[in-house]
Amino acid sequence: MSAKRVSSYSAKRISARVAALGKQISHTYGGRRLDVVVTMDRGFVFAADLLRSVTSPTVCHFVAEQVRDVNQGNHARREVLFGSRPDLKGRDVLVLDAVMDSGVTQEFLLRRLAESQPRSLRLAVLLDKTSGRRVDLEPDYFGFQTASNQEWVGYGLGDGAGKRRNERNLSAGGKPSSGSISASNHKKRKP
Repeated sequence: MSAKRVSSYSAKRISARVAALGKQISHTYGGRRLDVVVTMDRGFVFAADLLRSVTSPTVCHFVAEQVRDVNQGNHARREVLFGSRPDLKGRDVLVLDAVMDSGVTQEFLLRRLAESQPRSLRLAVLLDKTSGRRVDLEPDYFGFQTASNQEWVGYGLGDGAGKRRNERNLSAGGKPSSGSISASNHKKRKP
């Protein structure tokens, strides 16, 4: 797939593409056990849908990233931290994330996971934002490529306030897509 200027992907198109990725991943691993490392907060919806399309036996591991800004003298830098990593020695490992933009976070996680000497280590993302790449890293599998540097929302991705994750479509910025669940068609439940 080439990088196109698309501002949204429908739920139907996402579903078809995720199913095709699942088939491709299943073919790659040929029935071998697959250890899947899911980046939480952004990757959970993509991971859930993708894993239902993968026929290889899977074991899921979840990692949550913590990002903090650190000032050292005159230089400000951003640190990315992950919790404890699973023991993946000799295993086939697939890292799942929803969006790859700069690639810095994914590169860091892949290097950290590689320290445990897995048999193979690959990366799958739903949305590959090619224009923002800051490292020499390309995903092994991707759902869609885009040159857009806009914020994408829906299909598990939230806006700056964490809202709009429940939208079925994936869209770049703007107003909520028609795939969202609005208050008028969703009953509120008491906690």
